[in-house]
Amino acid sequence: MTPLVVTAGTALSAIGPGLAATGQALAARRSGLEPCDFAGVSSGYAGRVTGVEAHALPHALRNFDCRNNRLADMALNLDGFAAHVAEARAFYGPARVAVVMGTSTSGILSAEMAYARRDAASGAMPADFDQEHTQDLFSLPRYVAAALDLGGPVLSVSNACASSSRAFVDAWHFIEAGLCDAAVVGGVDSLCGMTLRGFGALGLIAAGPTRPCDVARDGISVGEAAGFVLLERPGVRGATGLARLLGFGASSDGHHMSSPDPAGRGAIAAMRHALARAGLTADDIDYINLHGTGSQANDAMEDMAVFSVFGDRVRCSSTKGWTGHTLGASGALEAVMSILALQQGFVPGCLNVGQVDPGFRARVVTENERVGLRHVVSNAFGFGGTNCSLVFGAV
Repeated sequence: MTPLVVTAGTALSAIGPGLAATGQALAARRSGLEPCDFAGVSSGYAGRVTGVEAHALPHALRNFDCRNNRLADMALNLDGFAAHVAEARAFYGPARVAVVMGTSTSGILSAEMAYARRDAASGAMPADFDQEHTQDLFSLPRYVAAALDLGGPVLSVSNACASSSRAFVDAWHFIEAGLCDAAVVGGVDSLCGMTLRGFGALGLIAAGPTRPCDVARDGISVGEAAGFVLLERPGVRGATGLARLLGFGASSDGHHMSSPDPAGRGAIAAMRHALARAGLTADDIDYINLHGTGSQANDAMEDMAVFSVFGDRVRCSSTKGWTGHTLGASGALEAVMSILALQQGFVPGCLNVGQVDPGFRARVVTENERVGLRHVVSNAFGFGGTNCSLVFGAV
């Protein structure tokens, strides 16, 4: 496929605001997971971003006010990202820059809070609850487009935990089809009672900080995050960029509503398609950022799938021990982390692992390693059998 250039990027999660803080936390092996105390839930650990409650949206966009859009706004103002987008907007024109966002919860916390204030007699929601601008799954891309003053195509992708990885795929198609010249791509998901209690009801919340790939792993830690990149055609504006998007693969195996296909067929297909589109072989990949949620079934499936495609040569790890599983934002956040690994030449080994599951056959790394990286793969596998793999290359 025709590669695209990541000309700018940023991230916000429990380990800090911006690229520098994210890279420093990864290098120092400093987790952002803490005992959960959100929305009345006090079990397990969570990756909570500090400062969200006090953050205010621009006055003109206050009708979009919800935790999810606050996270988005905080991230847009990191690493000069909004300024980079403004330069692209001035070059291409506002109508030629698309916004493609992934999210799974959007502003559902606002709906939860409004429901708690509903009229006891009639059940009517409070008059000040603006569902369209907060809870609605289209709220996030509409907010980002408005905040960045963009007028190109706007798309919301809600594909479970593969949402913001899939956003890269749709953005590439928009640019390739000539619908736009550049795209702001990313994902945001925020903590809410539904996800914390929902994963708890499924028995998927770990008692302590999540331990991806550990023999004694016992579930996930839910996190929140925002991650954004600016994608453009190479050479048009002359920007070197942070990395290149070389390939992608997406599949939907539909094995089960919440459990992965034990044989990993959809995951295998996504990784193989990503390699094929990038014109690369398994031997060209130097690092794989695993989806690696810390649950028994998901990690075992991914190990099987990775070994089927790459054998035991390629270093792989999950970064969810730092941030928790940020759901619809995880694809974008971990794409940014993969780009940081490319730039800085290191592999962040899994956190909190006492012993890698002896049944695993892929090359799981549990300590940070300094390695020259040329090509990396970032995986995202979601509920319902939605799978997406992205291939990034060094500039």
